[in-house]
Order: sequence, then C-alpha cells, then structure tokens
Amino acid sequence: MAPRGSKKGSSDPTQNQTLVLDNGAYTLKAGLISSSSQILPTYEDCRVAPNCIARSSREKRVYIASELEKCNDFGEMAFRRPVEKGFIVHWEAEEAIWEHEFLNAKTGLRCDPKETNLLLTEKPNCPAVLQKNCDEMVFEQFGFSNYYRCIGPTLNAYHPPTPSSLSSLPQECLLIIDTSYSDTTILPVYSGQILHSAVRRLSIGGKLLTNYLKELSSLRHYNMMEETHLLNEIKEAVSFVAHSTQAFSKDLDRTWKGRIGDKRELDPSIVVDYVLPDYEHTSRGYARPHDPVKAMMRRGLQPMQGPREDILPLGNERFAVPELLFNPTDIGIQEAGLPECVMQSLSALPEALKASMLRNIMVVGGNSLIPGFMERLESELRAVTPSEYTLNITRADDPIKHTWLGAARFASNPDMLKSVLVSKAEYDEKGSTWLGKRFATRAANDPLEL
Repeated sequence: MAPRGSKKGSSDPTQNQTLVLDNGAYTLKAGLISSSSQILPTYEDCRVAPNCIARSSREKRVYIASELEKCNDFGEMAFRRPVEKGFIVHWEAEEAIWEHEFLNAKTGLRCDPKETNLLLTEKPNCPAVLQKNCDEMVFEQFGFSNYYRCIGPTLNAYHPPTPSSLSSLPQECLLIIDTSYSDTTILPVYSGQILHSAVRRLSIGGKLLTNYLKELSSLRHYNMMEETHLLNEIKEAVSFVAHSTQAFSKDLDRTWKGRIGDKRELDPSIVVDYVLPDYEHTSRGYARPHDPVKAMMRRGLQPMQGPREDILPLGNERFAVPELLFNPTDIGIQEAGLPECVMQSLSALPEALKASMLRNIMVVGGNSLIPGFMERLESELRAVTPSEYTLNITRADDPIKHTWLGAARFASNPDMLKSVLVSKAEYDEKGSTWLGKRFATRAANDPLEL
C-alpha cells in the first residue's frame, strides 16, 4: 500500500528524464533525454568528455574529465582511466568523474539522480562481478530512480534505416564493426538482439595504436613514453591506412632511408615533420612538409634568438601504426586482421542471415576516422565476399556519437524504455543478484535459439 500523501503518479516510478550514458574507455558520451518530447534526439544533444582523471606534474594540478578542456600544458601528464578493455574496473575514479559531470556540474548535464532514469551501455561479455559492482554503484551510491544496463553497440539498430523512416522498431539485420579505444569488436545484431555466438573481438584499438607510436618515436627520435596525450594527437593528425597490402610494401620502400653510405631520398608525399608544441607559446603541434635540414637540427644547435622548434620526423610510422588493424602479426599479435574477423563472425551465422548482414554493415568508433580505413576495409571485404552476395558497408555520420544516438532514440520512446527499466524499489527488494539475472536474461535472448 502506498503511503499517505504519496503523489498520484507514484504507481509508475518511471521518470520523464533519462540520462543516456555511453561510458567509453577514452571518452564518455552523455545527454539528457525527455521521453515526453516530440523531437527526436540528434548528435547535438550529446556531450563528449574525457573519461579520465589527469595529473599534471608541471602545474601540480589534477584535472577531472571535462576540466581537461581548460588545460594548456599536457607535457608529462599522467592519466588514470577507470575503464580497461571496455569494462569499468576503477570505480573510485569513475565515481569522481560522474559526480563532476552529472552531480556537481554548474550547467550542461547536471541532474538529480533521484528524479532521473539511467541508461548505461557496456561492452559485450562483461564479467558478472564487474556488472554487480556497477549495479550497486548506480543504485546504492548514486541513487538513480530507474536503471537499464545493456550492450551499447546493439542500440545502433534503433537508428531508422532511412532518414524518412518513422519506425521505432530496430533494424532486422545489422552487422556492427565497433573499432574503438580498447579494441575492435564485430557484433551481428538481429531485431535489436546481439547474436553472441557470432561476436568476434580483435584486441587492436586506439590505445594500442598510440602506445605503438610512442615506442617507435622513442626508439627513433625522442623519449616520448610519458607523452601519451601528445602522441595520440599526432596519431590522429597524420596517420593513414595504405590502400592495400601491396601499397603498404611500396610505401615502406618509399620511406626507407637506405643503408649507411647509401642514403636514399625520402618521398616527400609521405614523410612529414611534426612540429612539437612547447606548451609555452603553443599548446598543439602541427605537421608540415619534410625538410631534411631542419629535421637534423636539435635544440642545442638552434639559434639562441628567435623561434626554436622541436621536430619529430614521421615516415613509415604514419601508415605502419594503423596497419595493425589489418595485420596484427606485424608486431607478433597472433590474431586475424579485421576483414578476417568479420568473415569469421559471418561464418557462424545461417546463410540467410549472412547475406542480410553483408548488405547492412555499419562501422562506428574513432579508429574509423583514420584516412583510408574505410576504403581498405571495403576492398578487402569485397575480395573475400562470395560474388553472389551484395556488400554494403557504411561509416556512421559521427562514428563517435552514433551508439549514443541509437541509445537516445531508444530512450525517447516511453513504452520501450518502461519495458526494460528497473526501479530502485525493485532493486532494494530483490537485490543485486536478481538484477544481474534480469539484465543477463534479456541480453542472452539469442534470436537463433528462439
């Protein structure tokens, strides 16, 4: 029996406001969605913030999440990221980030958890103990009114198949390639449900690519093992994917300096000089055409008067780093490349679904923005796809926010949202074990077995 004085709507605990949170390893994508609004969410409704706590050894200051936007000196900055391999493992740090972004924020995404639903995404195959920790934090520490935890990439199915479509139902067949910071995952989705038996994971992601570039640069030029932020900026600015394996070999030859006593001229169309920021006058570097004379200069040889530059020459690093997505064995990782992983995933599906999936491949994640990535992926997939199948592969308009937008469109439908939410009262009554089984049961409903 409801207590006296309770509000009329207390029988329906679902709140009108939902915090949609795509809690990625590199950034968190978040936005507040109203289920009563007649306007569908867009990319502009999503706010992206670094999902980390950073400590500057130079400024002796700690930055939390979006505070990094105010930082001008990223030199030797130490980062603590609460998400590893796609899973939240450091809740002390994640709690501080959520409190800063959602509870203590003066503007933007500030909300009262007691009056807000939470839709939280996660990676597939998350360990049950980490899921339990997450559920307990959501209800016991933050006290959200209602909560739903689900595999994020599956929500891409709730994007309309055509811009003019008004259907709120998920797309029937969709193959998601999610190439993100932690790894690259291939996920077949059927009517909004993931086909777990066909999920494949490649351990190459943006983090590994950045670390590999750090190692190459430190071995060949400067010690940059502590400059994670800077090397990530360089990777995003100058990397590209070779059009094919043959083109990769040719580019290697064009960027080879030659042996001692037999120096060769480098190809200026590939080799660039990256001018490093000094964090005094400039906070961000830039690339320019390669100049052999300036590239040979070191700080001690530069004039005392006038501008002084530190230059990082980049040749085969530009394309050898992202090549790992297609050939992980280049650095001894005994895994199949991305095109092979896609075909392995499809081989676990019935023939009818395989054809439908190939006609509707969606690529999301930040690594897909590397120039040449989509062209290389499509060409290699076409080479291994049987001629009787139609191949249609597209990249999302905004591959970083696309999963969030699918989740937001799901949350904007009050009937669908209400059917999956669990209230805090239910959690208090039945406990975290019941909640874990509730979410696991929904996620484990394999349409191929129904």
